[in-house]
Amino acid sequence: MTTIAHRGPRVSRQTAAGLAAQGTQLLGVGGFFILLVIFFTIESSRFFVGSNAVNILSNAAPLAVVTLGQSLVLISGGFDLSVAGAAPLGGIIYVSACNHGFSAPEAIALAVLSGMAIGVANGLIVTRLGINPLITTLATVSITQGLAFTVTNGVTITLNNPNQAGLDNNALGIPVYVWVMAGMSLVTFVVLRYSVFGRMLYSMGGNREAARLAGLRTDLITVSVYVISGGFAAFAGVILAEQLLAGAPTVASTIGLESITAVILGGAALTGGSGGIPGSLLGVAVLSAVSNGLALMQVQTFYQQIATGVILLLAVGLGRLRGVVERAVWARSRAAVASDQQEAVAEPMPAAVGETPRAP
Repeated sequence: MTTIAHRGPRVSRQTAAGLAAQGTQLLGVGGFFILLVIFFTIESSRFFVGSNAVNILSNAAPLAVVTLGQSLVLISGGFDLSVAGAAPLGGIIYVSACNHGFSAPEAIALAVLSGMAIGVANGLIVTRLGINPLITTLATVSITQGLAFTVTNGVTITLNNPNQAGLDNNALGIPVYVWVMAGMSLVTFVVLRYSVFGRMLYSMGGNREAARLAGLRTDLITVSVYVISGGFAAFAGVILAEQLLAGAPTVASTIGLESITAVILGGAALTGGSGGIPGSLLGVAVLSAVSNGLALMQVQTFYQQIATGVILLLAVGLGRLRGVVERAVWARSRAAVASDQQEAVAEPMPAAVGETPRAP
């Protein structure tokens, strides 16, 4: 009697390759982060203490908020440099509104709406005019930064009533805006991982034309991610304004490059279709640890910019390593499937009930 073995379901080749590649990159970035912590702990006794951890979280909060929106844009196959203009403009609008009698929530709403308006402009230019996202957002960041300097005449606007900076108050020893950032991260993670909208972003980033032919409203989705990114960037500007108790056109000038670096470090690709919120936040942690550690070592600021550029190159290198791993896993999976098919063909067919097997 012939026994037929039943094999369990096999994970798809694309899924296996993607998980292996993403795991490789996250392990690499996580290991790099641990090495950074060890290095700065050795170099400065003030690094690995609780008060400095709060400082890192506080300084990382604006970048983390911008990175959440940037993650959605990059995963969908886009690119958003305009966050470096939306953030200072949002902070200036917030401070100006508070100084003109608006309450803090109303001022925050006005600032976020300004960022969302920038996102609408980006999305419509990309979808309706067909201009490349890089060129589009490069133009809008120039326009918004120019507006920030124009409305302030190039000077810093001080918040007249510091009591309106409610997000800068502490809750359990941590600023409120850090808790808000954590909540935004959780919501964005759930939406991206478990919602239909999140799956549409990955599908569109993987193959925009195929997603369109499958019935997805790609133009509407594109506009929506730019609106979210712009709103998040403006809210990050509000956080910066509350930290400084002022709105300044010169703040967050490099936050666009830093957010893209963080997202790529976290496993996203510039071509779209990959990445996630945990990885992006890990990238933010790496950049924030580098900035804080170098500051404690009294390294000048322009060296920190050099470090950011080096980390960006490292992120791209990890992305290439991820591609190599993905192709290797794909090839091994294909070879395994081919071997299984050959074994299935070579297996003798079982005899029917009551039938005498024929001799070969």
